[in-house]
Amino acid sequence: MKFNYRIIAYLGFAGTLFLGCGSTGEILSTPIENIDSSPLKVTELTDVEAKNWGHLDLVNDTIPGMSVDKAYTEIIKNKKGTKVIVAVIDSGIDIDHEDLRNVLWTNEDEIPNNGIDDDKNGYIDDVHGWNFLGYGYDEQLEYVRLIASGDTSNPRYDEAVALQKEEYETYLGAKTRYEQILSVLKNADEKLTAHLGKSDYTIEEVNAIKTEDEALGQAIQIAQNINANGGTFKDANAEITEQLESFNERLNYHFNVDFSGRTTGDDINDLSDIGYGNGNVKPVKKSESHGTHVAGIIAAERNNGKGANGVANNVEIMSIRTVPNGDEYDKDVALAIRYAVDNGAKVINGSFGKSFSPHPVWVRDAIKYASDNDVVFVHAAGNDSKNVDEGANFPDDNVDFVEISNTYIRVGSLTSKYGSKIVSGFSNYGKKNVDVFAPGSAIYSTFPENDYKSISGTSMASPAVAGVVALVRSYYPKLSAAQVKQVIVESGLPLTTKVVVGGDASNVKSFSDLSTSGRIVNAYNALIMASKL
Repeated sequence: MKFNYRIIAYLGFAGTLFLGCGSTGEILSTPIENIDSSPLKVTELTDVEAKNWGHLDLVNDTIPGMSVDKAYTEIIKNKKGTKVIVAVIDSGIDIDHEDLRNVLWTNEDEIPNNGIDDDKNGYIDDVHGWNFLGYGYDEQLEYVRLIASGDTSNPRYDEAVALQKEEYETYLGAKTRYEQILSVLKNADEKLTAHLGKSDYTIEEVNAIKTEDEALGQAIQIAQNINANGGTFKDANAEITEQLESFNERLNYHFNVDFSGRTTGDDINDLSDIGYGNGNVKPVKKSESHGTHVAGIIAAERNNGKGANGVANNVEIMSIRTVPNGDEYDKDVALAIRYAVDNGAKVINGSFGKSFSPHPVWVRDAIKYASDNDVVFVHAAGNDSKNVDEGANFPDDNVDFVEISNTYIRVGSLTSKYGSKIVSGFSNYGKKNVDVFAPGSAIYSTFPENDYKSISGTSMASPAVAGVVALVRSYYPKLSAAQVKQVIVESGLPLTTKVVVGGDASNVKSFSDLSTSGRIVNAYNALIMASKL
C-alpha cells in the first residue's frame, strides 16, 4: 500500500505543418518532433491551471496536457459534430448533477417507471442505463471471494490466502498508525487553542508564541509543519479521517472473508442468468463518487459557467452501474459491455480492474464483441505501480499477448510535472500491455450533489482518453473504431526522456519503454490526423 506522505509531513516525520480537412486554412499542430526538448515549468500551477491542466498544451503552457483547449480554439471552433454515446461502466453517476444532467443518454424507446420492458431489450425501465449492482455497493476483493468459496482446487487459492493475510495485517497496522497521528494532531490543536484562548488562531499567532513548555513547543512545530505543507489542522484532520474511513472499508469489506455484499439474487457463475438489477443508476450514498467524477472528465457540460469542462462537447453519457466499493464481478462487466454495445454506445470507458478473475473469458468475449461491433473500449491500466506485462491484470484484450480486439486502448497516468516526474507514481505501465499515457493526477471534475473535487488515478486518465475518442468519432464519424484507435495511439506526443517509474527514484526508465506507443495523448493532433484518413 502507499501512504499519504503529505499526512506524514504534517508531523514533520519522517514545428510540423498539417492541413485540417474542412477547416478554413492551414493548422500548425503541436510539434511532434523534439518534444523532449520542451522547457520545464518552473512555477507552481495556478488554481485555474490546476483545475484544467489536463486540457492545456505542452508547448504553449509547459504543462503536459492533451491540448484540448487548443483543439477547440483552432480546429473545432463553432463546428457541430455528430452526437456520440459514451458508456461509463463504473459506480453510480449523479445524473442530477448541474454539469451532467444535460449530457445524459436517454433511452427514447423506454417509458420511465412503468415496470415494463418497452423496448424488449431485457432491461425494465432502463431510461439512462442500467444498474447491475442493485442496492449493493460494498464488496469483497475478488481473491477474498475465492477464499470464501472454499475452492481449494483453484490453482491460485493458496496465493489468495497469503495475500489476504498480508494485506489485512498491513492495513490494520496502517489504521493504528493513522489513529495515532490523528490523536497527536488533535492534542496539538487543543494545546494551541488553550494557550491562545481561541480556536481560530492564525499561523502568525502560533509563530509569535515564546515558550519553554515542551508539549506546547511540539504543538507549535506540528502547526508549522502543517502550514508548510499548505494545510491547517482542520485540513489535516479531514484528510486523516477520510483515510481512516478508507482503511475501515478495506478491513470490514474488501478483506473480510465473512462479508457478502451481493444483493441481486442472481447466480454470479451463470452468465445466462440475466435481468437482475434495476434502472436506478444513481449512487446509493454521497461517497459513491467515482462514476460521477469519471463522467465529468468525459462530458461535463462545457463553458456553462459551472465547475468543470469535459473533454468532449457533443456526447451523451450512458450510465452502467457495475463497479462497487470493492472488486467488480466478471459477469456484471461482461453484461455491461454487451448492454453498452447493443444500446448504441460508440465508446466505452472502463475505469476498473483487478488481479484475480474467475471468468476472464466472459469479459474478453465481451471486449471482442465491442470490437466486432465498431466500439472503442478505453481501459485504465491500474494503480499498482507495476509492469502489467509481467503479472495478471484484468480485464485485458489478449491471451499471451495475442490480441482479440483492435479497438481496445489501455491508458497509464501522467502528472502535470513535465520532466522526470511526468509519470504518476501509482501508474501501471507495460511496453506490451499499455498503449498510451494521459493526465491522471489531481484531475478536477464532478462529484455527487453538485460538488467538484480533484482526485488521482489511471481511472482519471482513461476517461480523458475516452473523451478524445469521442471527439474524433463526433467530428469524423466515418472512421471505424479501429481507425480511431490508430489515431489516438499514433497522434500522441512521443517522449524518449528518462522518467521515474512507480514513484521509486531508483527505478528510472525511458518513457518510450512504458507503453506500446511511447506517447502521451493529444486531442489537437488526433483531430488533425483523423482528418487525413
